[in-house]
Amino acid sequence: MAEPEEPRQVALGRCCKFHWRGKIAVIIPIITSPILVLGFEYNASEYKCLYVIVTMALLWITEALPIYVTALLPIVFLPVLGLVDTAVVCSMYFTDTIVMFLGGLVMALAIEYCNLHTRIALRVIRIVGGSPRRLFVGLMSVSVFMGLWISNSAGTAMMCPIVKAVINEMDVNNIFPIYMTQEEEPVEEGDPPHPSKVAIAFYVGVAYASTIGGLGTLIGTGTNLVFKGIYDQRFPTSTEEITFANFMFYSIPLLVVVNITLVILSFMITHMGLFRPKSETGRRIKEANANRKFMEEVLRQRHIDLGPMSCHEIQVAILFGVMILLLITHRPGVFPGWSDLLSAKQVKSSAGLMFLILLMFALPTQYTFFKYCCGKAPFPGQALDALLAWKFVHENVAWGLLFLLGGGFALAEASKRNGVNIMIARAMQFLTGMPSIVVQIITILLSMFFSVFNSNVVVANIVIPILSEMALVVEIHPLILTLPSCLVISMCYFLPVSSPPNAIVTGYAHIKTKYLACCGVLPTIIGFLLVILNTNTWGMLIFPAANTFPDWAKDIKNQSRI
Repeated sequence: MAEPEEPRQVALGRCCKFHWRGKIAVIIPIITSPILVLGFEYNASEYKCLYVIVTMALLWITEALPIYVTALLPIVFLPVLGLVDTAVVCSMYFTDTIVMFLGGLVMALAIEYCNLHTRIALRVIRIVGGSPRRLFVGLMSVSVFMGLWISNSAGTAMMCPIVKAVINEMDVNNIFPIYMTQEEEPVEEGDPPHPSKVAIAFYVGVAYASTIGGLGTLIGTGTNLVFKGIYDQRFPTSTEEITFANFMFYSIPLLVVVNITLVILSFMITHMGLFRPKSETGRRIKEANANRKFMEEVLRQRHIDLGPMSCHEIQVAILFGVMILLLITHRPGVFPGWSDLLSAKQVKSSAGLMFLILLMFALPTQYTFFKYCCGKAPFPGQALDALLAWKFVHENVAWGLLFLLGGGFALAEASKRNGVNIMIARAMQFLTGMPSIVVQIITILLSMFFSVFNSNVVVANIVIPILSEMALVVEIHPLILTLPSCLVISMCYFLPVSSPPNAIVTGYAHIKTKYLACCGVLPTIIGFLLVILNTNTWGMLIFPAANTFPDWAKDIKNQSRI
């Protein structure tokens, strides 16, 4: 007997529930098609380019297609619409900036592959002590340091198992419970229990610390590399070159050191009973401090169990240190860098970084083969492993992020070539004459608002080209608008989608969005205020010419007919 047909409304509801992404992916290009029609009607390439930008922005926001797939659309539509040659578009997907990003990801995987990150974390935690607050400071410090040199998502992923091990020890030894009770946070049958307030502080704190560390270097997070790629592309004649060294000097003092100190203090107050000794959390902290010797012994034993550093770990640590040295001394500005001494041709940071990556696939994990070369048995039956395995890299590199960066650079190049910048410039005329700090506040707030609901790399790809043109219109140095907005895009902590570290910890620890949003209020306010302060004080010392509208920017403006 045939089953009765579902009512039409139910069937339609099921169709929309399970196939809405496909429908949206078709509807969005249709909705934005009037922009394309204007482009063909008036033979205006800027409208055609704007159609691609708006369509991609909406697809990125709705995630109707995977964001990495959406980033590949310029390869198809920019040449088809006669905007940019295929060869130029494809070259945007493997620039020096993207190779630097790939090198940072592979270096992070090498550290994870040899388990060096666990050794570093346990060593730092042993140094700071075994009380909950000291452990929290130790984990945050390690996360910040990791965030400086590897992507914030990779650093967060590395730290999550370490955080879990630490809070498990606190739970086992009755220092703090890991999970909330059923009365505090009801859980449906089959769902995982919800982490306690202190456990949330540890997990979310590590994510925020990785993000803050990522603000300190060009390779720390994708948004920094988006900024550098678009800035160099739009302002090739700029006398204020963005190097690894001056970016560090600009960001680290206030936006990393002061920022992480204030964020740690905010977590201590809101989640760990600081200045509230009579609260339940404050009382537990006091009891835990009395028993910290036991916790320190547990951590000491875990560290001892790792044994001495292996030859594998030592080599990776050395290469990691050499990477930092090469990046800082590439073109520091205060003295000739190694790239200036090598060749008359321009050698960028990616060359040194990829050389170290190549070494990792060539160097062995141990050097016992010297013994075999002298004829001493027993002889090996197979080849020695390298410091890094390609299979591990292939399976763990987030290749889609490279497409995402490349898609943004392709859009920026198309915008520059097809006059979209002129359209944007005319729309921004009302900001002309306003004080610089007012324009900064407006642009920073808008950047933060968009990054709350979207991936920060996506927002950077959309916002930074617009701000580059806005700076020319209002005759403000481009660094004043683009660099602060680039940094603040990473400092929106409210939702899992706001940044990869947020998504990682909420998924790993099953943290509800409402608790993540509560954690993010104070750190977001702190970040906003520090970016404004840094731009107008310390930033002016690092880029002293940024308080004027330079001649090279006037030339670019005149050439663009703005």
